[in-house]
Amino acid sequence: MSKKIFSGVQPTGNLHLGNYLGAIKNFVDLQKDKDNSCIYCVVDLHAITVKQDPKILKKNIRETTASFLASGLNSNKSIIFNQSMVPSHAEGSWLLSCVARMGWLNRMTQFKEKAGHDKEKASVGLYIYPVLMAADILLYDATHVPVGEDQKQHLELTRDIAQKFNTDFNCSDFLKIPEPLIQKDFSRIMSLRDGTKKMSKSDPSDQSRINITDTKDQIVNKIRKAKTDSKPLSENVSDLEDRPELKNLLGIFSSLQNQDLEVSTKEFAGKNFSELKEKLAEVLVEKIHPISNEINKLLKDYKYIDKILLEGSIKAEKISKKKVSEIKTKIGF
Repeated sequence: MSKKIFSGVQPTGNLHLGNYLGAIKNFVDLQKDKDNSCIYCVVDLHAITVKQDPKILKKNIRETTASFLASGLNSNKSIIFNQSMVPSHAEGSWLLSCVARMGWLNRMTQFKEKAGHDKEKASVGLYIYPVLMAADILLYDATHVPVGEDQKQHLELTRDIAQKFNTDFNCSDFLKIPEPLIQKDFSRIMSLRDGTKKMSKSDPSDQSRINITDTKDQIVNKIRKAKTDSKPLSENVSDLEDRPELKNLLGIFSSLQNQDLEVSTKEFAGKNFSELKEKLAEVLVEKIHPISNEINKLLKDYKYIDKILLEGSIKAEKISKKKVSEIKTKIGF
């Protein structure tokens, strides 16, 4: 069955292994299926829900796009664009925000996490950005959205908004109800310093993450210093629940090798951590370093990146503008 895929990545800069294995690698795999129609967005409107330096934001948009291209996304096979160049997203978000309910947004756990203790100082944009995320998806009649476990709630909101709009305006199946493409557990990559925390660029320790632009030596050094425990490597996947650092390293290896966690666990059963780390570092250098080199090449020609984004935005605007026009007609404009 053919699928219409939509997904996006925020241009936060300094993309790391968690971004690659948790999102971009999957984008490339979905693109390979000829039955899929893929749209991938640099969601820069989402990024400004927190204060941004304009120059750094522009740089990060290009870096994220370069990471897409260097990882294997092809603008001839997928639509690649940045959100702010397509006005329909903001307009569609407003129209759908008039359908969304306050109670739904109040239940969004990510707002509570990102706003911190002083929610009164958080931007209105941070509170309502799940509606913009819904517009991103619904304007393209996406049938499937690749999501991690921590994003399932936002997709549920998208489905709720679509269903309520269809009911309110008596237009069954007008806004398509998207299905989740849930990624495997080990696509959620954890910190190299603490296996219970998600890998993040906000972690003050650079040793906690593998950056996509790290050199070979940096990759090897970070894996060598990754936190481990003193026990021998287990042969049972069930034992990994109490050993988060081991589960994380085996998960990274499994994802890079496109194999089940159980296979990787048996491969290293009874061996020392040093053997796992050596093999993992070798695979990371093999898979990640070429991407890093390609990113650096692409960033030397930012006009090429801007051209890709412009061409993609023209394609995206053509699709989304038509849908916004149809939504406005349903509403009565």
